[in-house]
Amino acid sequence: MLSFLPGWLLLPFSFSLFALNLALWGLLVTPLGLLKLLLPFRGAHRMLAFAGKGCYRGWTSVNTALINLFNQADWQISGAQTLDKASWYLLISNHKSWLDIPVVSTVAHSRIPEPKFFLKDELKWLPFLGTGCWALDMPFMKRYSAAQLAKKPELKGQDIETTRASCQKFKTVPTTIINFVEGTRFTESKKADKCSPFQYLLPPKAGGIAFTLASMGEQFNAILDFTLLYPDNPNHVALDMLMGRLKRIVVQVEVLPVDQQVVGDYFNDAQFRERFQLWLNQRWLQKDQLMQHYHQTDNLNRSAEQLPC
Repeated sequence: MLSFLPGWLLLPFSFSLFALNLALWGLLVTPLGLLKLLLPFRGAHRMLAFAGKGCYRGWTSVNTALINLFNQADWQISGAQTLDKASWYLLISNHKSWLDIPVVSTVAHSRIPEPKFFLKDELKWLPFLGTGCWALDMPFMKRYSAAQLAKKPELKGQDIETTRASCQKFKTVPTTIINFVEGTRFTESKKADKCSPFQYLLPPKAGGIAFTLASMGEQFNAILDFTLLYPDNPNHVALDMLMGRLKRIVVQVEVLPVDQQVVGDYFNDAQFRERFQLWLNQRWLQKDQLMQHYHQTDNLNRSAEQLPC
């Protein structure tokens, strides 16, 4: 572990290694996506998908090793003991930092199927990251402001159509579909702008996950509600990690049933829409209370599963 070195020295070194890891696996996985376009054979697509999963696992393993190399981080994971790699899951989570993606991928690595993230459309133009995620069939979602929708009403619902098309691809093999329900990373300024009623969270967006459940509800074995905390690094988590200052990574997993309470016609059934929004807001209220309690007492999950390095 190199956390004893000064942060200013670690920062360029760690950033370079994370970038090289992303570039390496992005370069390896992108040709697989191109081959899928050129080879219209189901058997070839299965082989290419298997190779793509291998690249994703490689990227995840190196990320985990780098986090542990540069930080004396204590991984505390609870509630993930009963998960199964042969099942379908919808995973919802709060979103604090871009570090959340490597962290969720690390927790998923040996426990659940390789995750598919819903990503902002702008990310597809990033070198290596965008092409790699495209090759792995991760859906890119466009978000439109109220002003944009007022000028072009036809744009309304396009993100839902993207969800519909993506869900069709995920029905053939066990898959974990991940949605950071707040739609963006939490900051105090965003919390103020959105008038969030929560202390540590932004208001959740219900439409995307409601539509995913309507499209694949019969296939999901469970909903996984992840709560991510970095209690010793409340501000710039990713920067602290790159500088060797990350102390604890806390992941609490709650397994929820897929039942009539969460599966229904969200866009045409007003009563179901109200029930679903109430269910999701209650989940977020419980999550916020858990995070508040953790920050106040600093003693939860001391008996949590310790991630082997």
